[in-house]
Amino acid sequence: MKTQRFLLLALFTALLLAFTGCSQSPEAKESPKEKTQTQKVSSASASKKNDLPNIKILATGGTIAGADKSKTSTTEYKAGVVGVESLIEAVPEMKDIANVSGEQVVNVGSTNIDNKTLLKLGKRVSKLLSSEDVDGIVVAHGTDTLEETAYFLNLTVKSDKPIVVVGSMRPSTAISADGPSNLYNAVKVAGAHEAKGKGTLVVLNDRIASARYVTKTNTTATDTFKSEEMGYVGTIADDIYFQNEITRKHTKDTEFSISSLHKLPQVDILYGYQNDGSYLFDAAVKAGAKGIVFAGSGNGSLSDAAEKGAVRAVKKGVTVVRSTRTGNGVVTSNGDYVKNGLLASNSLNPQKARILLMLALTKTDDPKKIQDYFNEY
Repeated sequence: MKTQRFLLLALFTALLLAFTGCSQSPEAKESPKEKTQTQKVSSASASKKNDLPNIKILATGGTIAGADKSKTSTTEYKAGVVGVESLIEAVPEMKDIANVSGEQVVNVGSTNIDNKTLLKLGKRVSKLLSSEDVDGIVVAHGTDTLEETAYFLNLTVKSDKPIVVVGSMRPSTAISADGPSNLYNAVKVAGAHEAKGKGTLVVLNDRIASARYVTKTNTTATDTFKSEEMGYVGTIADDIYFQNEITRKHTKDTEFSISSLHKLPQVDILYGYQNDGSYLFDAAVKAGAKGIVFAGSGNGSLSDAAEKGAVRAVKKGVTVVRSTRTGNGVVTSNGDYVKNGLLASNSLNPQKARILLMLALTKTDDPKKIQDYFNEY
């Protein structure tokens, strides 16, 4: 009886081996390379099954990546010393809301962000967002010039996927470091479906602001970024609450493209004050400026001396835009200034007016068209 059972088992095993051998010819067997590829695909599929957005963090340095020996120091520190991987590791909770990966673009204080870096960052953001594997971008940035970079991305990236620029007012080593919370919130916003199509956003201190309207208003306070007249786009209180819409053109709806640009035109900012003179305009023109933004008093006002310098610059082919040093309000196109060829920045502050004027000059030197840009963007 035992012998018969053994023979039957052996016969069944032989038939099974024969069947599986016939169903897969030697040519059909997976090569080691194919097997590896299959494993990679399976792994990728598994990672996407968690239904979390894929967020890329591009780090540029700044206070959020700053450090100091003292835990109580919030102003005496070195910016841009912590790498992107360390930033991510410091906030492990991000893995619960997104698939996060990082990339170091530069690691400097934001006062050292120049036109070359702007172009590099803008092109990288555009390339990443063109991939189906990236759902949103977070740019970790120093706060001093954060609003300029954010507005640049707002005007040049051709995607409706969320772009969030984030920073901190206190270094990573401080007892009260605000970077981890800001970074967590930025990733949350970048992964939110509701953030799509809103242009570049700025997230700090539990507030969501439009790159078009936000500005830094305090040297050291954590609530420094404000949209005083236009208001915030939204608020973060565990959940995300969007409350305002942006009506100005941005991202996909702008005329500006940087894909083939290797250089941006020189645009300088001059500041108006009592007893200022025309020589500042002459110096800027001599230094190679193609555009000048004047931060005037009140409604973009110029002294008689400054206006003479501005008019001379215009006659030499330099575009001059009047902005204001007041911090709020619309600079209007006053008749006498218009006659002299001076443009108005609308509600853009001087530093953002410079960003727009640089991009405008890559398209045209027609004053009427450039004024239209300031009215639309």
